Amino acid sequence: MGTFKASVIVPVRNGAGTLGDCLAALEAQSVPRAQYEIIVVDDGSCDASASVAARFGVRVLTQPARGAAAARNWGAAHATSDILLFTDADAEPAHDWIAAMLAAFEDCRVAGAKGVYLTRQRAWVARFVQVEYEEKYARLRRADAIDFVDTYSAGYRRQVFLANGGFDESFPAASVEDQEFSFRLANRGHRLVFAPQAVVYHRHADSLGAYARKKFRIGFWKVHVHTRHPNKLWRDAHTPQTLKAQIALLGMLAVTIAATVFDSELAIAAAVLALGWLASALPLTVFIARRDPPIARIAPGMILVRAAALGLGLVAGIGGEIARSAAVKRAMDIIGAVAGLILAAPLMLLIALAIKLDSPGPALFVQDRAGLDGRPFKMLKFRSMVVGAEEMLASVLGRSQVPPPVFKMRADPRVTRVGRVLRRFSLDELPQFVNVLKGEMSLVGPRPEETRVVAQYDAWQRRRLSVKPGMTGPMQTDGRGALPLDERVRLELAYIEHYSLWQDFCLLAKTLPAVLRGPGAY
Repeated sequence: MGTFKASVIVPVRNGAGTLGDCLAALEAQSVPRAQYEIIVVDDGSCDASASVAARFGVRVLTQPARGAAAARNWGAAHATSDILLFTDADAEPAHDWIAAMLAAFEDCRVAGAKGVYLTRQRAWVARFVQVEYEEKYARLRRADAIDFVDTYSAGYRRQVFLANGGFDESFPAASVEDQEFSFRLANRGHRLVFAPQAVVYHRHADSLGAYARKKFRIGFWKVHVHTRHPNKLWRDAHTPQTLKAQIALLGMLAVTIAATVFDSELAIAAAVLALGWLASALPLTVFIARRDPPIARIAPGMILVRAAALGLGLVAGIGGEIARSAAVKRAMDIIGAVAGLILAAPLMLLIALAIKLDSPGPALFVQDRAGLDGRPFKMLKFRSMVVGAEEMLASVLGRSQVPPPVFKMRADPRVTRVGRVLRRFSLDELPQFVNVLKGEMSLVGPRPEETRVVAQYDAWQRRRLSVKPGMTGPMQTDGRGALPLDERVRLELAYIEHYSLWQDFCLLAKTLPAVLRGPGAY
């Protein structure tokens, strides 16, 4: 790598109000400025964030709004040192932050390190948040190695970071993607350590509403993390077991209180659960009383809000995971494919007859396409070209309207008269309902690519093969055949990274208008 000891990466989106303070603090580090680089990644900001960064003379990378995880990964890909340091645009690193982070990597066994938050705020909610963090830091100090690293004050060896794929970009906004990455590394045997001297100052939530909303988001995305790392559900280095007990007891208490409407004798059980919850909140309350006595007055109420917001977030997250689950998507595929075949059967018979009358050859065309994980499958289409069209491809390749390796051509001489109508309205795709029923395709997903094109994919493009191909998808609704390969893949990766059942419904609803308008249909 280069001569720098560290590459400091700061993702920002619409953070012009705080980014200047962050960069000023980074410029004033105890480590000589020539020994570290600062990379600001502007994640589609609509404000002056990029201008603020440019005034400090740091490297500025820009990308469309893809989330903090993608921004950090982009910065890491362009870093020139062996140690990557991460902080946030609303944090102010202490003057010795870089030095403290680098000290953790003097041990060659260390792959990653986590620093701490401090705050200068005096609002009671913010002070509660700070002491809440300090309770967790006390746990981390007792651990020889940890499994939980937050990116407000984090460091990784670049080689380890890149070899393990960086942060998961399926998280649409900054949430717990940093925790997921540290769980991933810990599960693979990499050593992560706590660096309590690596301090960044932060503006915590200073109102009850902001605090509750943040905890709800954490709870929601925690479900996504634990579906990938179920072994961390029961214990990790950062989360107190009492917090899990509080969430469980509060949930049972709410259900029991509601049930007392039907059985008044359950009031005794509710009272026992309430006492159990208060007992679970006692350790943190005592800890707060020792660190910041005035905040102990609001501690029980804040602990209650924390448990309720996290619990509701977990419930919503479970619902979200069910909606995103492969079983639900498969059920939708089967129902949709059966309905589609029944409704389209008369039209499909007419199309088959028209093809046979128009040109010699079979009504159906079968072609190898790349499916899930790149595995080939036999994709069905109504034949829209003359027989032997694939053997004629070399003679027309130079007339493509899009860059290679994709081939798309207006007025392709191989297309039949009936085929032009079928392609204009995507009617040639109707037999793919059979591929959906067989489980080779889905109703919605990236379009199935020709195997010859997939063989020429770059590594990043192959990520589109991580899900089943679809009859329709972002390519069908946003440009169709007119899109160059890179632009198409970016659309499809965005679909994969932000997948939801609702997104599938929206794309299905957009398909018919897109087909009728006909852009890129040739």
